[in-house]
Amino acid sequence: MTASYKIIEHAYDVLVVGAGGAGLRATLGMAEKNLKTACITKVFPTRSHTVAAQGGISAALGNMGEDDWRFHMYDTVKGSDWLGDQDAIEYMCREAIPAIIELEHYGVPFSRTPEGKIYQRAFGGMSTHYGKGRAQRTCAAADKTGHAILHTLYQQSLKHNAEFFVEFIVLDLIMEDGVCRGVLAWSLDDGSLHLFKAHMTVLATGGYGRSYFSCTSAHTVTGDGNAMVLRAGLALQDMEFVQFHPTGIYGSGCLITEGVRGEGGYLTNAEGERFMERYAPSARDLASRDIVSRAMTIEINEGRGVGRLKDHIYLHIEHLDPAIIHERLPGIAETSRIFAGVDVTKEPIPVLPTVHYNMGGIPTNYNTEVVTLKDGNPDHVVPGLMAIGEAACVSVHGANRLGSNSLLDIIVFGRAAAIRCAQLIKPGDAHKPLRKDAADRAIARFDKIRHAQGGRPTAEIRLDMQKTMQAKAAVFRTQSTLDEGIKAMAEIRASFADVSLKDRSLIWNTDLVETLELDNLLSQALVTISAAGNRKESRGGHAREDYPNRDDANWLKHTLTWLPGNQVKIDYRPVHLFTLTDEVEAFPPKERIY
Repeated sequence: MTASYKIIEHAYDVLVVGAGGAGLRATLGMAEKNLKTACITKVFPTRSHTVAAQGGISAALGNMGEDDWRFHMYDTVKGSDWLGDQDAIEYMCREAIPAIIELEHYGVPFSRTPEGKIYQRAFGGMSTHYGKGRAQRTCAAADKTGHAILHTLYQQSLKHNAEFFVEFIVLDLIMEDGVCRGVLAWSLDDGSLHLFKAHMTVLATGGYGRSYFSCTSAHTVTGDGNAMVLRAGLALQDMEFVQFHPTGIYGSGCLITEGVRGEGGYLTNAEGERFMERYAPSARDLASRDIVSRAMTIEINEGRGVGRLKDHIYLHIEHLDPAIIHERLPGIAETSRIFAGVDVTKEPIPVLPTVHYNMGGIPTNYNTEVVTLKDGNPDHVVPGLMAIGEAACVSVHGANRLGSNSLLDIIVFGRAAAIRCAQLIKPGDAHKPLRKDAADRAIARFDKIRHAQGGRPTAEIRLDMQKTMQAKAAVFRTQSTLDEGIKAMAEIRASFADVSLKDRSLIWNTDLVETLELDNLLSQALVTISAAGNRKESRGGHAREDYPNRDDANWLKHTLTWLPGNQVKIDYRPVHLFTLTDEVEAFPPKERIY
C-alpha cells in the first residue's frame, strides 16, 4: 500500500495541528519550554479563522469598573445553562487575568483607556456581583481583536523557533493500542505524504460551521480534527449544541460583532420596537446569544420581521457618534458597506441569526488531555492526544457560549496545553518505533477518495448536507423535523460512496481537498442532528418547541456520540458540578433570570 506514495517521516516532541489562536498559543508555549515543536496548518497561520474574531476577549481585569473572576465564573456557568464543567470554568476565568497580561506583553495592540489601561467593553451575559450589575469585561483591539492576537502569536512563535508546515492537509491520527503516536499529512506543494511522530498530538482544528448553509465560518472551517477522532473510534461530546449568532448580515452571513451592542447598538422589528425589552427586561440587547437569537426568530415567525419578505431584523448604530464608530467599530462599518450596502452612520444593518460556534467537540479535561468513556470511567485519558479551542469540548461553554469567551478559551487552554506538555515530556525523548502498517489505514482512505469515480459531484452532496442541517437542525427544533433530518443525513452521508472526483493529481488538488473536507463534515453533521434528536429538553443553544423546558432531572449530563459505520452510538458523561479549588462554591442549577 505505502509503495505507491512517497512517505517522508518526521519526529517531534509535540505536534500541533492547526494554526489558529489556540494552535499558535500552544505552539508558542511549547517552543518557549524548549520542546521540539511542529505546527501543521492547511492555510498560512495569519489566514486562520481566528483572524475573523472581532469583539474581544474576556477577563476580569477591572479596568472599566469593579470586577472579579468569580463574577466571570458565575456568568459563564449561568450562560452555559449549567451544562458547563465548573472545574474547567473556574480554571479559565481565574487564569484569564495572567493570560491576557501575557498577551499584552507579547505585543497585542489592545485599545486603551485615557489612563493607558486595556480598554474593556460590555458583552452579553457579563455581570458583576452575580447578576446584579453590568460588567465591562471584554478586552478589545478595536473590532479586530482576533486579527491582532493571531499576528502577535505567529510572530512570537517564529521568534521562539517553532517549525511550521504550511498548506499541509492532515489526513488522520496514527493510533496504536489506544495511544496517539502522531498523524499522516499530505503536502499540497509537492504531493508528498508525511508521517509525523510525536509524544503528544494537539488538535486545534476549529469548529465545523460549514456543515450549515448559512454560517459565519470561513470555508476552511470543516472540523477536521473532530472527524479524525470519530474515525479513531473515540467519542465527540455535546454536538447537539450549535450556537446561532444573532447578528449575521442578512444574505451573506458575515459576522457583526456583539461588540456593536456592547457599544450601544440595539435591535428593532418592523414596528420599530426595541423588542428585546420584552424577552430580557434587564439585559435587553445584551442578553446571551441563545436568548437573542430565539427572540429574533420569534419576531420573524410572528410576522414582525423587516424588509420586503419580513424575514430579518434591523441592528442600529446610526445614533452613535461617528467618531466612536471610527475608533471602536471600523471593521463593522467596512463590512456593512461591502456586504449589506449600508452606511452605518445613517441607516440600520439588516441582520439574521446564523450559525457561529460549536459548543460540542472532542471531550477533554481542564489540562486539555482528551478523555473518553472506558470501563465505566468517564474521564479516562487518551494517551498522546490533546484538543484545544473550538475543536475541543473542555466544556467551559456547556450548552451556550458567552460572547468573548471563545478567544479566552483558545488562549487559556492553548497555554494550558503547553504547561501540561512540559510536565509530561522531556525534550528530546526517544520515540518508540511505529509498526510498519501504522499508516496503512489512513493511506487507504486517502487513496480511495482520490480515485473515486462515482456519479455525484462533491458540491452537490455538500449542498444537500448544508440545506438539510439548516432546515432540520435550526434555531428551533421538533422531534418530527429532527427525525426527518436524521434520516436524510444518514442517506446523504451514505451517498458519499458515490462521490465523483475529476482531478487525480497530488499537487494542489483542491477538488480532493474539498472532498476530504466534505467527508469530515458529513460525519459531524450526522452526529450533531442525531444528538439533537436524542436530547428531549431545551437548554442553551438547543431549543426544542416540543420540549420547551430545561430538564435537570434527566438531562443534566453530557452527550457522547460515536460513529461506527453509518450508525450513531450515544452514551453520557456527568457534568462536573464541582470546583477546582475552595476559592468559590459550585453554582447549582437554577432558572435563568434576565
